[in-house]
Amino acid sequence: MQNLEGKKVLIMATSGFEESELTGPRKQLGDAGALVHIAAPTMNEIQATKSDEWTIKVQPDLTVGNVTVADYDALILPGGVINPDQLRTNAEAVEVVRKFDAAGKPVAAICHGPWMLVEADVLRGRKATSWPSIRTDLRNAGAEVVDEPACVDGNLITSRNPDDVDAFSEAIADAMCLEHA
Repeated sequence: MQNLEGKKVLIMATSGFEESELTGPRKQLGDAGALVHIAAPTMNEIQATKSDEWTIKVQPDLTVGNVTVADYDALILPGGVINPDQLRTNAEAVEVVRKFDAAGKPVAAICHGPWMLVEADVLRGRKATSWPSIRTDLRNAGAEVVDEPACVDGNLITSRNPDDVDAFSEAIADAMCLEHA
C-alpha cells in the first residue's frame, strides 16, 4: 500500500455499519500512515454488525454536522444495511457526500454504502458496484453497474462486500496519492 503520511481520511457511519467495512479500511489506511477520523450524527458510540449480529462499539471523533471537507483527503462510506439506510435520511450526511464529490476528493462506498451516493445524486453517468440487492437502485440513479472488487470511476470508488475490503482500501490509498500527484 502507498505511504499515506500526512493524509486524513473521514469515515462516516452510524450504528448498524458492517464491522469489517469500517475497521478494515481504518486499520489498513492507518497502518499506511493516514490519520482516520469517524463522523457520526451524534457523539454517542455507534455499534457494528456482523452477519446481522451486533458487535463492537466505536466512539466517533466528530459529528456529521461538524465535518469540514477541506480537512480531509477522502471519505469512506461503510455498508451494513442499517447504517446507510439511516444516514441517507440525514440531510447533513448527504451534503457531506455531495461536498466531497464536488471537491473531486475520493468518495469510497462499499456494500450498501452506495445508497449514500444514490441519495446524494452523484452516480449519473458513472460506473459503480455494490451489494447485489441495491444494484437496481444504482441503475435507477443513472450508474453503469459493474461487478468488480473495487470499481474506480474518477474520484468515486465502490466495492461489493466485506470480501472486497483489501481491494477497496488499496483503491482508496491509490486515489489519495493520485489526487496530489
